[in-house]
Amino acid sequence: MKKYAYIGCLGFIAVITTEFGVIGILPQIAEHYKTSIDKAGYLLSAFALVIALTGPFMTLLVSGFDRKKIMLTSIAIFLITGFVSSFSPPFWVLMLVRILPAFLQPVYIATALSVAVSKADDDKKNELMSIVFSGVTLAMVTTVPFATWLSSLWSWEYSFMIQTVVSFIALSVIYLMLPSMPVSKKKSYGTQLKILTKPAFILSTAANFFMITAWFSTYSYFADYLNRAKGMDETMISYMLFVFGIVGVFSTWLAGKMLNRNVTKTTAFFLSGTLVIPVLLYFSNGNLLLTIAVIAIWGFMYSPSFLNASTYMISSVPDSLEFANSLATSFGNLGVTLGTTLGGWMIVSKGVAYNPWIGFVFGSLAFVMMILRSFYEKSDRQIIAH
Repeated sequence: MKKYAYIGCLGFIAVITTEFGVIGILPQIAEHYKTSIDKAGYLLSAFALVIALTGPFMTLLVSGFDRKKIMLTSIAIFLITGFVSSFSPPFWVLMLVRILPAFLQPVYIATALSVAVSKADDDKKNELMSIVFSGVTLAMVTTVPFATWLSSLWSWEYSFMIQTVVSFIALSVIYLMLPSMPVSKKKSYGTQLKILTKPAFILSTAANFFMITAWFSTYSYFADYLNRAKGMDETMISYMLFVFGIVGVFSTWLAGKMLNRNVTKTTAFFLSGTLVIPVLLYFSNGNLLLTIAVIAIWGFMYSPSFLNASTYMISSVPDSLEFANSLATSFGNLGVTLGTTLGGWMIVSKGVAYNPWIGFVFGSLAFVMMILRSFYEKSDRQIIAH
């Protein structure tokens, strides 16, 4: 049912507003707490690292619980995080309340996707998953730039107030509109863990990890990059986040349609952005109109990355949607952590203008993993044929 997919999407908006809402305000947070931009980046990388390390285990742990209760609990933690953060607590408290919802973020995503496709035909599943994942791009076009814009008018705490409001709306909708969904038949842990031995899944996981690392080496410092490398002020950056997101909503919808036709080609097409964008950003130099055009292309190529990465991984083990997706979320967030860490290191050592080239290197590695999986599956089919 599409209704379930849209409910999952709304919760996803709350999740992403909390996780990535700090991207537009990292320079302000660094200034407020008198710390460096790479240290402020820990608010993003620590969040992602917790997801990476605990996601699959948490998903396995709660796999037998009522799905509505899981989604409600997850969003409630996100609400508490936004509320406490909006009072500008000491940095260690801010870090602590940022980390708490990370334990349940992959659980929410895996559960929302499972609920969305629970009554769908096979040929509609990727499209319904793209509706849920469109929460990422909708957050990028609405709540994230709006929160950044408000913080540029007043102060960074307003960004967290927006996160609180969005989480409250999502919590209310899930509570009122989603029926109780107990799990009728729980899969054994052994059955779910078996996918970790499949070479195609391992290569897909590596491709996901490198892909997300590539994108986040620059995207994590979007505000800092546009400010220092392109000379934009906070208001202009909030407009650029809006452009980035608007294009992303369309590209995520398009990616959902394309994935229904061919998962590998769609993933490769959008991954090519990690190679193209650094070159375009370099040649756009200080030209404002060219830079805006490149940011639009960047938003188009980047936005379906989590959808593509998850679908590409699930396509290698179609019978293990929830656990495979939790691993996709975990390794994607491990990519966020590595990308953010390397990006912060590059800013401190060379300068933010060099960050996109980290993306070029890791994007190339992701392509190598995709090619290896393709060769493996081809040889596997030949063995079966003989």
